[in-house]
Amino acid sequence: MKRERSSFTGRIGFVLAAAGSAVGLGNIWRFPYLAAKCGGGIFLLVYIILAVTFGFALMLAEVALGRRTRLSCIGAYGALHKRFSPLGWLASIVPTIIVPYYCVIGGWVTKYFFEFAVGHGRQVAADADGYFDGFITAGGQFLDNPMPWFLVFLLVTALCVLGGVDKGIEKVSTFMMPVLVVLSIIVAAFSLTRPGALAGVKYYLLPDFSRFSAMTVLAAMGQLFYSMSIAMGIMITYGSYMKKEDDLERSIGQIELFDTAIAFIAGLMIIPAVFAFSGGDESALGKGPGLMFVTLPRVFADMELGGLIGTLFFLLVLFAALTSAISLLETVVSIVDDKAHWGRRRSTIVVTVFVFALGSLSCYGYGGGIIGSIQPLGMAFLDFFDFLSNSVIMPVVAFLTCILIGWVAGTKTISDEVELSGPFRRKQMFEWMIRWVAPICLVAVLVSSILENLGLLRYGS
Repeated sequence: MKRERSSFTGRIGFVLAAAGSAVGLGNIWRFPYLAAKCGGGIFLLVYIILAVTFGFALMLAEVALGRRTRLSCIGAYGALHKRFSPLGWLASIVPTIIVPYYCVIGGWVTKYFFEFAVGHGRQVAADADGYFDGFITAGGQFLDNPMPWFLVFLLVTALCVLGGVDKGIEKVSTFMMPVLVVLSIIVAAFSLTRPGALAGVKYYLLPDFSRFSAMTVLAAMGQLFYSMSIAMGIMITYGSYMKKEDDLERSIGQIELFDTAIAFIAGLMIIPAVFAFSGGDESALGKGPGLMFVTLPRVFADMELGGLIGTLFFLLVLFAALTSAISLLETVVSIVDDKAHWGRRRSTIVVTVFVFALGSLSCYGYGGGIIGSIQPLGMAFLDFFDFLSNSVIMPVVAFLTCILIGWVAGTKTISDEVELSGPFRRKQMFEWMIRWVAPICLVAVLVSSILENLGLLRYGS
């Protein structure tokens, strides 16, 4: 007997949950540092154009595929065309790899929120480099070790997924996403009032076309994967929970708007503040964890009310990390439940134990012990898992998805699904992107991402 599939209570619930998945660490720290490295305003302009074309087409394809098949990614591709069944397994690897190390980083955020909330922000900032390095290498006492914070973040995420689609994921997203917007606006407004912040605003908002290059486009396209949860199986899973009568195209447009708006506001939070703190030095917007865990605590320590603003900022990042982690864990749980038929509770427990085991490698991968001594491709485990999932598998999955929908099953399979709930206003653009533009762009993203991670290419250079 076919089991009834869980569903969101309505379109708003789906939009907020899917937006919660899309809005995460990629929006809060990766988008601002890429904008700074790749020309500021010109990067922002290119990103927005790509979000409403390239990003829209890929996200719509995945959500419509999920709603059409009512399956998670591991079964959805095969349901559309049997020869593409292995693509479902490949796509399922992405969230399985990402969620363990994402929860480790979520634990880092939880630790920093706690330190700022109890008034230790200035102590953290006083030796920001040493504090962060000591923490991630597990060089301190129990609470200065990443493991307990990783566990707290993982357990909170698992409890939300245990609650189910409507009572867990949807309720959490309905609360967290509006709060996230309000916190973003508060921190951005405070950041913009800092002396010297105007130079950062101009750099961020005014396009300088002399700084435009192919790398600007490639960096923006790569960011879309981080920012919009594309090629992770998440949108297929969430689409499978979406009701047939809900306007699919309109929902995707609202998710895009929400996601891009948060990324935009994150830039206003971070770029002007760091510009003001550094005297206009773009290099202060360093890549990766250093921006959030080293540079920004120093910026907050230099501000009036910096302790409060730092607390609000890390609460904002914590909410963003949680909503994304919930979607990642839910995707893996859905895959396991679809195949093993264990039910949500047992599937969630088994997946959580697996995430803890694999996440432990990333948790201790920067330390000096046995785990830290193992360096796949010369990388710590967290960096290796990030490279494998984001730079290799995701572009491959997205490329093969375009081939399946654009050339094998046909774009009509998606168009018909969209038109069940209303007119498909961007139909021609969608078909052109999926068949022609996106596959070419995805090959370029794959090549450039691999070259960048191997140190043979640098964005912004």
